[in-house]
Amino acid sequence: MPSDARELLEVAAWWHDLGYATGLVQTGMHQIDGARFLEDMGYPNRLVALVAHHSAAKCEAHERGLVCELGRWDREESAVADALWMADMTTGPRGESFEYSDRLNEITARYNADSIVGRAMTAAQPLIRGAIDRTKDRVAG
Repeated sequence: MPSDARELLEVAAWWHDLGYATGLVQTGMHQIDGARFLEDMGYPNRLVALVAHHSAAKCEAHERGLVCELGRWDREESAVADALWMADMTTGPRGESFEYSDRLNEITARYNADSIVGRAMTAAQPLIRGAIDRTKDRVAG
């Protein structure tokens, strides 16, 4: 991965959950709320879109009726996007390392499997597994 892509990935990894910050919550969907803030602050559109779409956000947007709002930003399909999703979905809320299946269990236990987030994460499994598999393949090279 080129150095500029690695830098973008690192910045996106730092900012991806920004939308959980209490003062930024507008829609209740942290991907969109974080992306709105970054966009309002003048950050580059590519970073904003990576934050908006991380970890199969379209599944949660569907559950929340926010597909049009998420559609403000183009979903990038790239090594950077895949690696961001993998990092998010194999790291726990306190920075602990997880296998994806264990991370999914942690999320559904924390939010409840029948919640909006639980249903979205269950629906997102094939998309997230694909991103993880592609990233592992790229690293193995």
